[in-house]
Amino acid sequence: MKKFNIHTMGCKANQFESSIIEENLISHGLKKVSDTEDADIYILNSCSVTHKSDNEALYLLRAAKHKNPEIINVVTGCYAQIAKEELLKNDFIDYVIGNDEKLHLYEYINSDVRLHAKDILKQIEFNKVVLTDTTKTRASLKIQDGCDNRCTYCIIWKARGKSRSADIPFILEQINNFSDAGFKEVMLTGIHIGQWGKDLGLTLLDLLKEIETKTKIERYRLGSLNPTEITPEMLEFLKTSTKFCPHFHLSLQSANDKTLRSMNRFYKTEDYLAQIEKINQTFDLPFLGSDIIAGFAGETEGDFEITRKNLTNSGLTQIHTFPYSKRAGTIGESLPDQVTDVEKNRRATIIKEISKQKLEEFILKNIGSIKEVLIEKHRAKNSGNLKGMTRNYLTVQIISDREDLFNTLKNVKLVKYENGKIYGEFI
Repeated sequence: MKKFNIHTMGCKANQFESSIIEENLISHGLKKVSDTEDADIYILNSCSVTHKSDNEALYLLRAAKHKNPEIINVVTGCYAQIAKEELLKNDFIDYVIGNDEKLHLYEYINSDVRLHAKDILKQIEFNKVVLTDTTKTRASLKIQDGCDNRCTYCIIWKARGKSRSADIPFILEQINNFSDAGFKEVMLTGIHIGQWGKDLGLTLLDLLKEIETKTKIERYRLGSLNPTEITPEMLEFLKTSTKFCPHFHLSLQSANDKTLRSMNRFYKTEDYLAQIEKINQTFDLPFLGSDIIAGFAGETEGDFEITRKNLTNSGLTQIHTFPYSKRAGTIGESLPDQVTDVEKNRRATIIKEISKQKLEEFILKNIGSIKEVLIEKHRAKNSGNLKGMTRNYLTVQIISDREDLFNTLKNVKLVKYENGKIYGEFI
C-alpha cells in the first residue's frame, strides 16, 4: 500500500480542497501518514499570495526530497497554477498539478506526464466535488471558485480563474446529504462567495433563501465577504433566519480611502464602518472578523494613522492583519513609495494589539449569556474538557466526563474567561 503525506498552505478553500485530495487518494487504496520520511508521495497544496509563500513552498519541497530522496514530490495549488513551467525546471519536483486538476489528483500522479494544469482563465464550469469526511464536527461545502476582481495587490484571479458558481440543486443536495450523515452545521466556502450566482443570473441572497427553506441543516456559516456584498435585504433576511450563525468575515484590506483606491477596492471606509454598525445593531453580539493589509505601497504614516483610528473606533471583533508583500505579476509590485519591511511590521504589530483588545472585550460581553453550542466530536487536547462553538464563533470548554454529548447542540451558560479560554456550564 502506497503512503502519502499532504501539507496545506493558505486559505480555507485550500484546506477544503486538501481534504478532497485526501479522500480521493484514500478511496484508491493509499494511506495517509504524518511524516514525509514514511511517505511514498508528498503533496504540497500551495498558496501564492506573496513571494514568501512561494519561497516557503520551494523550501518544503526541497526538504521533503532531502529527507526522503525516493519520495514523489507533487506541487499543486495556486503557486503550481501560476508558475507551472518554472516549477517543472526543479529536479526536486516530480509533478505539477493545477488548481482544477488537483480535485482528481490520483488520475495524474501515475502518469508519465509531469505537468497537468490547463489554462484556468478559460474555465467556465464549476468543478462539483463533495467532501464527506465525517470525523469533523462541521461540514464544509465549496459553493464558488475564482474571482472577477482585479485588486492591485493580488494575483489569485490568475491562479483561480473567473468566478464560477455551483448550482442551487447541487448545493441543496449536498447540504441535505451532510444533514443525513449527522452534521449539524455547514460552512459555505469559496474564493469569493459574495460573487456566487453572478454567472447564473442570481445573487447569494437567492441561495440563502433556498437553504433556509429546503435543507434540514440546523446551522450554516458564510465565508469571507466584501462589505458591499452584505445588502440591506440580506441583513433583513439573515436577521429572521433560524439557521444562520451571526459570524461575518469582512475582506476590508484597509481603513483609509486613499489606500483603498490604490488597492482597487470599490468602497469607502465610512460606508463599511456604517455597515459594521448596522450589523451590530441587527444581531445580538455578532462576531465580526476582518482582513487588513499593513503597509501597502504608498501608505504614508498619516494614512496608517487614519486606518489605526478607524479600526480602533470600529465595531469589529477581530482583525487578521499581515504586512504587505510585493507579488510579481501584480500592479502593486510596480507602485511607487514602497514601505520598508521594518515599518510594515511595526504597523502590523499595532493592528494586532487593537485586534487582541477588541476580541477580549467581545468575549467579556458574552460572559454570563446563554448560547447554543455545537459540542465537538473531539475533546480539548490539553484539558480533556468537552469543547464546542457558539453560533457567534466563540470556542467554549465545558468540564464534563459525558461521552454522549459529542456532535449535539446544547444550551450553555458562559461563566468565565480565564487564561485565554472561555468556560461554560450546561443549562
